[in-house]
Amino acid sequence: MEKFARLDRLPPYVFTTVNKIKMDARHAGEDIIDLGMGNPDLATPQHIVDKLIEAAQKPQNHRYSASMGITKLRMAISDWYKRRFDVDIDYNSEAIATIGAKEGISHLVLVTIRPGDVVFTQNPTYPIHPYSAIIAGGDVRGIRVGPDSDFFEDLMSATKQTWPKPKLLIISYPHNPTTEVVTLEFFDKIVAYAKEHNIMVIHDLAYADLVFDGYKAPSFLQAKGAKDVGVEFVSLSKSYNMPGWRVGFCVGNKEIVGALRRIKSYLDYGIFQPIQIASIIALNGPQDCVKQTCDTYRERRDALISGLDRVGWNIKSPKGTMFVWGKIPDQYLKMGSVEFSKFLIKEAQVAVSPGLGFGEYGDEYVRFALIENKMRINQAIRGLRKIL
Repeated sequence: MEKFARLDRLPPYVFTTVNKIKMDARHAGEDIIDLGMGNPDLATPQHIVDKLIEAAQKPQNHRYSASMGITKLRMAISDWYKRRFDVDIDYNSEAIATIGAKEGISHLVLVTIRPGDVVFTQNPTYPIHPYSAIIAGGDVRGIRVGPDSDFFEDLMSATKQTWPKPKLLIISYPHNPTTEVVTLEFFDKIVAYAKEHNIMVIHDLAYADLVFDGYKAPSFLQAKGAKDVGVEFVSLSKSYNMPGWRVGFCVGNKEIVGALRRIKSYLDYGIFQPIQIASIIALNGPQDCVKQTCDTYRERRDALISGLDRVGWNIKSPKGTMFVWGKIPDQYLKMGSVEFSKFLIKEAQVAVSPGLGFGEYGDEYVRFALIENKMRINQAIRGLRKIL
């Protein structure tokens, strides 16, 4: 049998090795504190669940739905953007529902990239950003992002050195995994850059609401002229604790949204309609649940940061996301992130994500996901104390 060409371009999944060691340890009876995968542990708010149950009782909602999302959901998306960012979105031509942001980004890249096109992504970053381009046959160039780099300066340098000229830039702020945040002025510069170099922009705003210490995450679409060059993806997974529901949306440039709408019309029949109806309630209903979720992550962040500081691992407290990005302590730096992550499972009974899994520039770091309660986080600190 011939090899599968697209799979040949995908490297082995770095997280698989660490996950196997974690599962083997658990099967052996060890209590592993899992701060690895960014899988929210909090429950979906009850009023959203109630609406799902109500809508699922109606047989008319069991039929095929619309691949672009039902009209009332797209209207709710438009209203949310107006309330949240004072950005006007035409729900008919500038908004489309997606089966989570991951599906939407991967299919949009598939329909906009030809084999050999150059795509700029951040490095380290959420894996689907570069891999969506690789699957589509693109040529990915990683731009360093993190506490010790100037992303925009590196972006300009890479643009001057790249031929053929890049066609697409994929960015995300607040950023996973580095937790970097930006101001609206940064997006103004990105828009000017994209217009000058004729580059399309995709911004992934998955962590719009998970922000702390007075910081407010801007939308890329708040930048003047942003709709001329790109789109933005938002997910309900983190803000409303709906990761398994698979609901997201793409808004912005109508030609780009139209391209995604067209490819999705061939590939799917949309999200299960009761989930779409419940998502309308999430966007239009009371938002105190979002604040409660944010407060929970802030408390966990504070517990982890202060605990690590007590045992000698000093990490800057992030202003956004549900993660903490920590440089490997000096005495273990030569191990690299994968071996260090294995070491933490075996010696400290703590699982984290190796930075290498997000790109080669992340290999001196590990990512903590704030998906355990404060008691379990304190237990993790006791385990880490043994090696620090």
